[in-house]
Amino acid sequence: MVEYRRDDIYELRIRYGSVNYRILYLFYERTTAVLSHAITKERDVPQKEIDVAVLQKLTFINDPALHTADLEWQDEEQNN
Repeated sequence: MVEYRRDDIYELRIRYGSVNYRILYLFYERTTAVLSHAITKERDVPQKEIDVAVLQKLTFINDPALHTADLEWQDEEQNN
């Protein structure tokens, strides 16, 4: 189940066994999903966790290249 939280932060709910996981994420430029972090929780996500995701969103938007893997570079390194 996907749920909108605030400040363009979304929550993906996953249950595995008896544990409920919450993954907080955002979308960047219509082509990228950025995972902030995950927590285990039985009910609502605490506001402090959403605050962390918002801060990470601002950090990412400030310099996306710094927080993005260069897969093309990694592929070249593996081939050499």
